[in-house]
Amino acid sequence: MSVLVPIRIAPAGGCTDAPVLRERGQHEVFCGLTGIIWLHRKIQDAFFLVVGSRTCAHLIQSAAGVMIFAEPRFATAIIDERDLAGLADANAELDRVVQQLLARRPEIKLLFLVGSCPSEVIKLDLARAASRLSTKFAPSVRVLNYSGSGIETTFTQGEDACLASMVPALPATSTDAGTEILIVGTLADVVEDQFNRLFRQMGVDGVKYFPARHADDLPQVGSNTRFLLAQPFLADTSKALQQRGAKRIAAPFPLGIEGTELWLQAVAEVAGVSKTRFEGAIAAPKQRASAALARSRPLLEGKRIFFFPDSQLEIPLARFLARELGMHLVEVGTPYLHRQNMAEELALLPVGTALSEGQHVENQLDRCIAAQPDIVVCGLGLANPLEAQGLTTKWSIELVFTPIQGFDQAADLVELFTRPLVRRMRLAA
Repeated sequence: MSVLVPIRIAPAGGCTDAPVLRERGQHEVFCGLTGIIWLHRKIQDAFFLVVGSRTCAHLIQSAAGVMIFAEPRFATAIIDERDLAGLADANAELDRVVQQLLARRPEIKLLFLVGSCPSEVIKLDLARAASRLSTKFAPSVRVLNYSGSGIETTFTQGEDACLASMVPALPATSTDAGTEILIVGTLADVVEDQFNRLFRQMGVDGVKYFPARHADDLPQVGSNTRFLLAQPFLADTSKALQQRGAKRIAAPFPLGIEGTELWLQAVAEVAGVSKTRFEGAIAAPKQRASAALARSRPLLEGKRIFFFPDSQLEIPLARFLARELGMHLVEVGTPYLHRQNMAEELALLPVGTALSEGQHVENQLDRCIAAQPDIVVCGLGLANPLEAQGLTTKWSIELVFTPIQGFDQAADLVELFTRPLVRRMRLAA
């Protein structure tokens, strides 16, 4: 493998230095516990134990769409009145619950204690509890903790906190090992398999994923690690990996044809893949994706879209919709704008794109209603009120729950935006 060669993007102007409206006011956010829904499906021998209230339990149950008899790999240790009143030792109760859980589910290899708003309010030290329990159940079970609290966070930060908590446990690479490539961020198994096939066709072997499908298959990390983010909301995980000596590969995110090609090209450059071999490997899936987008472009071209800040996917999605489908960006709001991780995306946005960071829900609602866009991407809490105003909406959480990365998912990605418009047209007919 060769040394890192940064990918070069030649944008037509871009928004690298564009002004950003920073909003600081009322928040409308979805709980970070939601990340458990896709994380528990990915890490097949992990278990997520939320330490929270009955409300937390109902949220996870509803969001996951499963019944309790299905034996999902998550549960809630309920903080009840006795815990809040100090009549019971919360740590002793937690130990008892974990003991019962592991006795019932011996296949668990990795247990996450997930903090919530209630556990943070009563100052329950889950870090100390995780250390104590990890020592008790080692080596068969490793116990880690992270916060999934919805207090001033976005719902995708649950994954970031989870992965960041795992970084210290990653084994170190050998000092004489060659360059190793690590894909960071939860991808659906089908998407991971598709990328693996492309990597093999490119001649790139040994690509690792974080998180892996099994708790014991932790990737090694060190100064010879080059990691590529598959999700844009992993700022803390990226920082933790860099503190371990790993170096980030700069690239846009693999959404749409352009984003996926540039993302894969970044891997090819690190691995020393020839241009001819790279283009041959991606030719067929790229052609399929182009045909899929061509069928949908007439419905979206010229339509105006407004993004409320919610998932941190907003900027890559805006780039995809503007450049590949001809949509006009009224405003692109994002909860946090990490300029380092978003540099390549910002460079590809149309010049003059209105960018906002943070939340002030009332101001953003006023701007959205005044602009009357054709479609609004927003959180669940805003969708119905905006629909009542006559606007067409798309839930941002659906864009996280749905596999949308890569060439073969381009058709599914664009359909998430055409479907609400088609529904609106049918209702109006």
